[in-house]
Amino acid sequence: MKVNRIFVYNFSVAMTGEEKKLISTFEARLRHLMYLHEELKRENAELKQMLETEKEANEKIQADYRQLETDYTNLKTATAISLNGSDVKETKLRLSKLVREIDKCIALLNE
Repeated sequence: MKVNRIFVYNFSVAMTGEEKKLISTFEARLRHLMYLHEELKRENAELKQMLETEKEANEKIQADYRQLETDYTNLKTATAISLNGSDVKETKLRLSKLVREIDKCIALLNE
């Protein structure tokens, strides 16, 4: 911890006891304020580190969620494509949806 010292220069002025007491009180309060400042800086650094850790965890969870969502969609598509005879209409609708999504992706790539 960096210690700052306050020097009071005496320019041939005699200080009264009350003035000395005021300066002493001021110095004590200033030291306490500097201590509190250092504590808050330390706490702020800890909180920033915690926030960064939580952001990384959140990003990982979001990536896992997107992967699971993609896997689920692929599973639904694979199930729909395996024709049971009665699900032909639903399969056609899902394939049409996939074609539309592919068209949208191609359009975005062309931009």
